[in-house]
Amino acid sequence: METIAPKKQQFETLIQMMSAFPDEQTAIDHFTAIRWKKGAFCPTCGSTKVYHFADRRTHKCGDCRKRFSIKVGTIFEDSKIGLRQWMMAIWLITSHKKGIASTQLAKDIGVTQKTAWFMLHRLRYAAQTKSFNRPLEGEVEADETFIGGKEKNKHAWQRTGGKQGGAGKVVVMGILERGGELVTGTMRNLRAVNLQGAIASVVAPGANIMTDEHVGFVGLQGRYNHHTVNYSAGQYVKDYYNHTNGIESVGALFKRQIIGTHHYLSPKHLSHYLGEMTWRFNLRSIGEGDRVNALLDQTSGRLTYKDLIA
Repeated sequence: METIAPKKQQFETLIQMMSAFPDEQTAIDHFTAIRWKKGAFCPTCGSTKVYHFADRRTHKCGDCRKRFSIKVGTIFEDSKIGLRQWMMAIWLITSHKKGIASTQLAKDIGVTQKTAWFMLHRLRYAAQTKSFNRPLEGEVEADETFIGGKEKNKHAWQRTGGKQGGAGKVVVMGILERGGELVTGTMRNLRAVNLQGAIASVVAPGANIMTDEHVGFVGLQGRYNHHTVNYSAGQYVKDYYNHTNGIESVGALFKRQIIGTHHYLSPKHLSHYLGEMTWRFNLRSIGEGDRVNALLDQTSGRLTYKDLIA
């Protein structure tokens, strides 16, 4: 048994990445360097007493005696797709601002559409927003929007009735710190307890909150410095300071992702696509290669096909 010390590669373009990983072993070595940056550990019992076999792909725990590969305990576990193909998929989903469709990914990396769909959902699972290190503060914009097709364009069995703009649609809430992070999520409805509860859970007291005039935001004043823009009166920018243009652009970006890339999202999986967009938005200022490595660094955990479609 040999000890190994793989190195993390640096790259900034897709061509550079594929040159850095000319074969499967170099891709494995790169992922190993990222996952074990603080030292090797057993994915079963957590022991750091790990032996490495000469094939550089098999390891054995010195305590629980289990054999494993670097993929065990990650979204790649039990996948027949090589890490080199996985890394191409990661590049595409992290680099394209509006994501990538499973049909296109299937063509790009040579797999079936069903396999590509499952791969992308595993990557969205990895991209789930982790707990925040600090609440949003300073100048914060909050806005709500509806996601879903128009009732008149649906099949009769899909219609839920009602004439309001939100009939049959999913409520999406977005909260953006200017110059900082974005938080998004789906909601049951636009009642004040839900809207204000979402804001209170991620925004520090005393922040300056910019919203539209929706009645659900009434009551924020006191805990926050609440400013509103009256859209119903044709007011979109109250002044240079009071507007919600940033968070509205985020909503527009997500809708363009749906219409231009995916065309349709089921309500069941909508939050996963929303999380993907949010993750990508929050890492928009770093390099292309750094985003690939950032996602590789949070691939712990499994998502089985059975759980995904349950």
